[in-house]
Order: sequence, then structure tokens, then C-alpha cells
Amino acid sequence: MPNCVSPALRLGALAALWLCASASAVLAFDTKARAAYVMDQGTNTVLLDKNANEPLPPASMSKLMTLYVAFEAVRDGRLTMEEELPVSLHAMSYKGSTMFLDTTDRVRVEDLIRGIIVLSGNDACAVIAEALSPDGTEAGFARYMTRRARELGMTESTFMNSNGWPDPNHRMSVKDLAILAKHLIEDFPEFYPLFSETEFDFDGRAPSNTLNRNPLLQLDIGADGLKTGHTEEAGYGLVGSAKQGDRRVIFVISGLNTMAERAEESEAIVNWSFRQFAKKTIAKAGVAVEQAEVWMGNSPTVGLVPAQDLEILLPTLSNDAVKAEVVYTGPVTAPIQAGQQLAELVVKPEDLPEMRLPLVAASDVGTGGFPVRVMTAVRVLVKRFLNGPEDNAT
Repeated sequence: MPNCVSPALRLGALAALWLCASASAVLAFDTKARAAYVMDQGTNTVLLDKNANEPLPPASMSKLMTLYVAFEAVRDGRLTMEEELPVSLHAMSYKGSTMFLDTTDRVRVEDLIRGIIVLSGNDACAVIAEALSPDGTEAGFARYMTRRARELGMTESTFMNSNGWPDPNHRMSVKDLAILAKHLIEDFPEFYPLFSETEFDFDGRAPSNTLNRNPLLQLDIGADGLKTGHTEEAGYGLVGSAKQGDRRVIFVISGLNTMAERAEESEAIVNWSFRQFAKKTIAKAGVAVEQAEVWMGNSPTVGLVPAQDLEILLPTLSNDAVKAEVVYTGPVTAPIQAGQQLAELVVKPEDLPEMRLPLVAASDVGTGGFPVRVMTAVRVLVKRFLNGPEDNAT
């Protein structure tokens, strides 16, 4: 059957959002970061991609993977937030940013989690790791994290420890970190508010390490997470997210030179993401955008509708009009079930790559009786003869 393309549609005056395939903006933000990735969560629209798939030292930003595994364990009942875990000599031996735990401690899981998020505790990560490791070691936990990351679609992540302690083989891409942030936000909404906590004074024992290092949490720009990172090799980085209205942006930057540069770059990216892009609805759920020709059915056509509102992100300074066309392989053979995907709406917004959005059947179409099938066959064959073999337009 031929590939059928509807006449181009002009879809104007838009307003809201859903997208199943990502797109990259042409109007890129000029970032100082070595690597950066910015996405609109609701539409999966990629607003910025700079070296996004390059495996880099993630520093403490990789603690987000330890947190994800810990949240899974709490959800599955393998841990409870009130459970107290012992501190090993190995966990206590970590330096850098810590909760100053020692082997006499037994620490609640909730305190360890808050200690990882707010205080970036290297020791807290090791305690969680040893409790959940398949073989009781931090190394075994790191191997498990690597496998779990692959299952979540993080293809450029390899973990050698639970906390991002420098290791030449401990690597993540900024895109993987964004994927992980999205999973944390969507998979664990009950825990996500912990990421906006600005201060945690654990047991009064570390007065110099009580404040969250995320520079955006104190600003009135909707920022509510997630994790900073810094080592000499990695530079300064941040996995961040901010929500304004019904839009949420997730971003990752890495390789900046100073804390001040990280703070300035992060704020600028958030402001750019919300000011320069807006959600637009290009088609309403259940409203036919085209009719597909049906082969051997009890109806000659079937409506093609979006299963949900089709929403995309567009530059605010672009023309609201969007060129689009419906593409499907047709005629579509009966029987057809309502909701069955039959076509794609190919959208070609100004200043953005084309996007392909699914269209489904608006209603059931049964198989026609013998007279209907004969007339359908004759009609289609005559049309093909008149149009010629090269004309595929419906």
C-alpha cells in the first residue's frame, strides 16, 4: 500500500502541551559549561544539548543514583525511613563532604537520605550502599547501580562507588543525569520535596556543613532540586529543576570553573528556558485532523485523531502558525479498532526540527459485506488508475 500524505495543514493560534518524541532547539543557549543538557519535562523537548552524551566525572551529582536505589528500596519495603543502619569503618573513612559519622553510630534511613541530599554526605552514601548491596560491599552496590542505570535508559553511566569519589572509571553523561532527574521527579513524587530542603543540622555535629549547596533554592524562580557536584577533575556542576506554572524544566551543567560561575549559569538557563519557549496545543484529543481511506471496510474512511492533546514547545518569538501534514500507509485495511494507531502528524515548527506525533482511529470500522468490498476495490483501483502510479496524495 502506498504511503499517503495529506495536504499540508496550517495550524495556528495554539496553547498547552504533550509530546512523545523529543526535539532539539536551534536557538541554543551560549553556555560556559563543558557539557550541558536542558529539557522541558512535560514535552520532552530538548532545549540545549552540548556534549550531552560524553561520559564525564559526575562528582557528587552521581549520588542521585544512590538516592534512586534507596527510594526504590523504601517503596518495595526493603528499607523503612525509620530503620537505623550501622556505620562501617569503610563508610567512616570517607573524607570530603560528610556527616561525620563513626562506627558507634546507628543512623535512621531518613537522616541518611537527607544527609545525602542536603549535606552531600559521602559517608551516608556508603552506609546506604552497604545496606542494599547484593554482596554487602560498596563495590557490589556500584555494580548494581550500573545495571539499574542501563535499565532506566542511562547508557553512558558507569559507577565505581556510591558517592562520586574520584575514580577514572566512574562516569556519567549530562544527558544520563537528566534522565535520572526526570525519573526521580516522576517515579517518587512523595520523596521529591526533600530536594528543596535548604538546611539539615544532623545531630549538631557538623556546624560547618548544614546548608544545601544548590544556589537556586533561595531564588524565587521555582527551583526545587536536585544536586550539586564538585571535584578538581569534574569542575563545578549542577543537576537542577525548576517549575513555573504548569511547566517544569530539568537541566544539567558540568565543568564550570567556580561556584559563582555555576550559580550564574544555572539561573540564566532557568530564566532562558521559561522566557524563550512556550507551550502550544496543535491538536485536541478526539478531534479529527484528517480522514484515512479504508480498504474493505463498512465505512470508506475513518477519522484520525490524537489520543491526547498534541502539545509542543515553541520559541516565544516564532510565528504561531505551524505547518503540519498527516502521513500514513493506506488505504487502511479493515477491521480497525478505535484507538489503534494508524498515522503520524508530522509537525514542522519554525526554528525547530520536525516532530512526529501519533494519530489513532476515531472509531471502530468493521469489515464490509461482499458488495461493499467489491465497490471499495473498484473505487480504489479506479482512483489509482486516474492518478497514476507516482501520485500518492490522498
